[in-house]
Amino acid sequence: MSDEAERTEPGSYFVANYPPFSRWHAEAVPDVLAAFAAPPTSAALGLYLHVPFCRKRCKFCYFRVYTDVAAQDVERYSQALGREAELAAAQPAVAGRPLKYVYFGGGTPSFLSVKQLERLVERVHKSFGWDAAEEVTFECEPGTLSEAKVRALKDLGMTRISLGVENFDDAILEANGRAHLSAEIERAWGWIKAAGFPNTNVDLIAGMVGETDASWQRTVEKTLALEPDSLTIYQMELPPNTVFVHDAKETGSATAVADWPTKRRWVSEAFDRFLAQGYAVSSGYTLVRDPARVHFRYRDMLWEGSDLVALGVASFGHLSGMRRTGTTTSPPWRPAACRSPAGSCPHHGSSCCGRSCSVSSGARSTLTGSRRNTASILSPSGRPNGGRSTRRGGWSAGHPDPSSTARVCCGSIRCCTGFSSDRQVFSGDRQGGFRRQWGRQASKPPAAGLELRLWRHPRGII
Repeated sequence: MSDEAERTEPGSYFVANYPPFSRWHAEAVPDVLAAFAAPPTSAALGLYLHVPFCRKRCKFCYFRVYTDVAAQDVERYSQALGREAELAAAQPAVAGRPLKYVYFGGGTPSFLSVKQLERLVERVHKSFGWDAAEEVTFECEPGTLSEAKVRALKDLGMTRISLGVENFDDAILEANGRAHLSAEIERAWGWIKAAGFPNTNVDLIAGMVGETDASWQRTVEKTLALEPDSLTIYQMELPPNTVFVHDAKETGSATAVADWPTKRRWVSEAFDRFLAQGYAVSSGYTLVRDPARVHFRYRDMLWEGSDLVALGVASFGHLSGMRRTGTTTSPPWRPAACRSPAGSCPHHGSSCCGRSCSVSSGARSTLTGSRRNTASILSPSGRPNGGRSTRRGGWSAGHPDPSSTARVCCGSIRCCTGFSSDRQVFSGDRQGGFRRQWGRQASKPPAAGLELRLWRHPRGII
């Protein structure tokens, strides 16, 4: 293989469980809405909640995240997730089905305050309930934790805590834009161990900028000393929408990420070290300390074909053989200007808060799907609308009539619609077996016309 092929070039190499974005189109949206209106299936049901806030954007991050966000905006978003949970739980394909797993991902779920988490969990329990869940996973960034917050997570029913360590070298953490330093890792881990979670996981990334053989070995040894129940190791990538790739284009110089043979060697060395200490291989990037006790039900049930209700901006879900995603054309908590007096909204009636309606394009619902052949996206008047649809998104916007006008809710928590829901994008993939085909039979070639370079799952853990 040539030296060029071995270099870590811009692109994403992680084959995930949904089609590439180029395959999501608006004309498949009715099929997704029909899937939510269909009778429930016998598949296991999971719930994913996306919390898109971070203290700082990592230079290798390509997820939908927001930094420097006002506290009131975080509160608006967290309340919107609760409202969206209510909307989703009431759909015929979902109503009454017990959750088998729950996953709080991001972004940084631990960015939320204890009070916000308590309110969000309470609303999820009222909508779905997770008493029957085999696993409730919660992702954490070390610097966002406190002893009180860790105890609250345990009291709220989280059973699996995943800590984004990535590396123990402060210089490497800073060079890659991580918000935390090693001292915060050690402090947070002490709280996590003391709380007594049934399952603890540590994430590492092999091949970060500045990594050396010696620094990687130190990270592996320090991770081993933590004695996590499971360890997940990713290899550093350079997706096109990252700070690293942007800076490389600006300067014309390559990003100093280790090449693929070096990253594979480092992962192999880490696996060998943990295996020698009694860990067992759980997947191509995961090790567990006690296979009889420690499981990753979120991952396993996804690969086994479970349904997944996904809430929040940029979340991906699948239900009754259809794939859907949520995204925004503007930050999902940001209200548009009020255009209706209180109680007089023509779409929401007397329950409207009076700040709910706007024709601002930034607040319009954008609908996309994934059928192969794309028709023109039309405005309600039938005219092309620049690739965006101003039609309402069915239950996602709290209104069943997709032919209503372009006026959409600002998302005030006092309004009759949910906030993030009004900005939701519903999209579908007609290939019902796509995820199983790619996830369980990785060697099978992709369907004709599909891209090989797929974006990694927005949660980063599958």
